[in-house]
Amino acid sequence: MARALSTASDDLDFASALDAAAAIKAKQVSSVELTRRIFARIDKYNPKLNAFTYEMRDQALVQARQADAALMKSGQVGPFHGVPICVKESFGVKGEPDTWGIVAFKESKAPQNSNAVQRLLNAGAVLVGGTNVPLNLMDWQSFNDIYGTTNNPWDLTRTPGGSSGGSAAALAAGLSYLSVGSDIGGSLRVPASFCGIYSHKPSLDLINLSGLQPGGEAGLPGFSTGLAVAGPMARSAPDLFVALKVLAGPEGYDRKAWSWTLPPPRQHTLKDFRVGYILDSPLASPTSEVRSVLDRAVSALKRTGAQLRPGWPPNYSLNEAFDNYMFLLGAFSFSTEDNEAQERDRKRYQQTQDPFAKGALSSYAEWQRRHFRQLTFRELWQQYFEQIDVFLMPCSFTVAFAHNHEGDMTTRSLDTPDGKRPYMQLMPWMVTATLTGCPATVAPIGQTSAGLPVGLQIMGPFWEDATLIEFATLLYDEIGGFKPPPGYSAEA
Repeated sequence: MARALSTASDDLDFASALDAAAAIKAKQVSSVELTRRIFARIDKYNPKLNAFTYEMRDQALVQARQADAALMKSGQVGPFHGVPICVKESFGVKGEPDTWGIVAFKESKAPQNSNAVQRLLNAGAVLVGGTNVPLNLMDWQSFNDIYGTTNNPWDLTRTPGGSSGGSAAALAAGLSYLSVGSDIGGSLRVPASFCGIYSHKPSLDLINLSGLQPGGEAGLPGFSTGLAVAGPMARSAPDLFVALKVLAGPEGYDRKAWSWTLPPPRQHTLKDFRVGYILDSPLASPTSEVRSVLDRAVSALKRTGAQLRPGWPPNYSLNEAFDNYMFLLGAFSFSTEDNEAQERDRKRYQQTQDPFAKGALSSYAEWQRRHFRQLTFRELWQQYFEQIDVFLMPCSFTVAFAHNHEGDMTTRSLDTPDGKRPYMQLMPWMVTATLTGCPATVAPIGQTSAGLPVGLQIMGPFWEDATLIEFATLLYDEIGGFKPPPGYSAEA
């Protein structure tokens, strides 16, 4: 009997979270066995990946035993009952570090679970640990002075992306079945593309961000950054759909008045989808190796009969949106700094006229004008989505790149097959969905000739998150989806 169970857990190494849950519910494998299997894989592969910042072995096995006992008593279980998951370190987990890579928070212990973590636990998930991030979550790599550097399972010399890079690496390597990350400038989307997994940036404020603060404090109820979101990461699009339903909706005293229902997908076959798309921009033209994978995906869509419409929406300027976004990002980032940091940065920002610096030093009246412009961009896209169901664009101009910690984000450059490119060209493809607050799903669409994953960004109408997740689900049937990186199978 023990050998049969061991074989079952081996077979589930790269299963979806929903398939793992189904196997537990069918008693093909126990939660305890699957959790032990995950920790065995962490022991084997995490030393070279450095995806995890802390592990919760004793607590996870207690949760797993409780999950197995509950299943024996009743068939009424949550959608992720007994399934081992991880969480981005920046989400508070009671009693665990919540540093955001900031040395001053090295000894921090979150006083309670964040909203996202508690909801996943309520859905039956077993939490195995937290995953690495960059300093203050502000990079497309995942490294810091507390936990070091996380490596990409597809190539250990390359980054898994950031800031949710530890979770992406863990999922791709089969060290977890589900995770939750955050995104203000691509922190869910870039790691998904670099590691060949799925992620979903929800509509703005759909998921409560309580507990997503350094130290794990709850924060002020009702506060919105106007830009940042939390969302699920997984190895399948259906996992994203179910995880979103678990994570989303009102929290705290909002529940006294509000309820939430996920609007159904607009379409259920690819041929019925009305698809807008853009594959290039002077701000961040995809490299030749990325462009060829994107072109193949669009060609596959054409063969399905999907109604394709190339080009940006009328009157939309990515340049103008980029300027507006950077202004608002600068204002938000500066507002969260302590007095000492603000005094230091104020002197630096006074020496430049870039949008980020202008936003940091703006008056409330100036910020409000930019906020009005932000809402105008959302309205423009909402009108466009009356004729189009989803909009496709690159997730990144490049594949996962070699670790590059020199200088800062504004001074680095990246080596590509087409020559050096500025590091900040990773930002433009992130702007549209973040600025408008519209949802965006990333789906893996293949690998380059060098064997590195490429993701496609699927943006959709505000509040209609299910439409783009459904599109990603259907896309799998045409071009495939997640593939395990070489060297991480049970036999490796």
